[in-house]
Amino acid sequence: MKKHLKKIGQYTVDITFLLCMLVTAWFAMQVILLASFKIPSDSMEPGLTTGDNILVWKPTIGPRIFNLFASMRNEQTKIYRISGFKKIKRNDILVFNFPHPNNWDKIEMHILKYYIKRCIGLPGDTLSIQKGFFHVNGVSTPLGNTESQKQIARTDRFGDGIYNSFPYDSILGWNIKDFGPLYIPGKGDSITLDQKNYRFYKKLIEWEQQGKLQYKASTAILKGNPINGYRFLKNYYFMAGDNGMNSQDSRYWGLLPEEYIVGKAWIIWKSVDPYTEKYRWDRFLKVIH
Repeated sequence: MKKHLKKIGQYTVDITFLLCMLVTAWFAMQVILLASFKIPSDSMEPGLTTGDNILVWKPTIGPRIFNLFASMRNEQTKIYRISGFKKIKRNDILVFNFPHPNNWDKIEMHILKYYIKRCIGLPGDTLSIQKGFFHVNGVSTPLGNTESQKQIARTDRFGDGIYNSFPYDSILGWNIKDFGPLYIPGKGDSITLDQKNYRFYKKLIEWEQQGKLQYKASTAILKGNPINGYRFLKNYYFMAGDNGMNSQDSRYWGLLPEEYIVGKAWIIWKSVDPYTEKYRWDRFLKVIH
């Protein structure tokens, strides 16, 4: 009897160890290599549609390391990124933590709130929208979904909440047909903090400094101290959905911090019609461009 109990005990230890190894390997894969996300809306149509399940490949731009348990408690935590083997390019489709889960006036991360959009502008770019079309100074390559931009260019009347855009300033009057120019800052870039730049970059500076930025009597005041300019500590990106008439993106909420980017969308590994619950086999293993 003792012999059988000893064998059972040994098997239990071996199985427990194997399960622990499998869980550890799965967790490591999720952190370093791959993650799966479900497309919840039509903001990236026609390339991605509601019900698509995609894999995000992290090594391209580098996986992130941060305190997962603190993030699950909805606490803001330091994010580190392991170096990837490629840089983010314009027109890459990226998955990221939505930077405004609770308030569009404040940048913060919610670990369970993800968006997927196309990268239109990189750090150092000066971006504008002219007659509905994206433009970056010095770049001739088409940016984003041009068919969607043609639709915006042809449209004279927009539904509620679609037309007016960041930074919601009555003097500037930017909208999704006439926007910018907006400089997208990168790490180490310096700006003069005049009233216009205060409107553009207030959220970014407050996020980097974790303090209040105000503008009074023609003077910028950071954490109670007057400043004339600012040097950015992080890289930022301009993101937009391919379905430009129905996408909450940088046109509305501003620039995306690099720390919030999870990785580059890779393939569709499963697709289920949300209305019929039938598998869409023609989308299986479709590479995302």
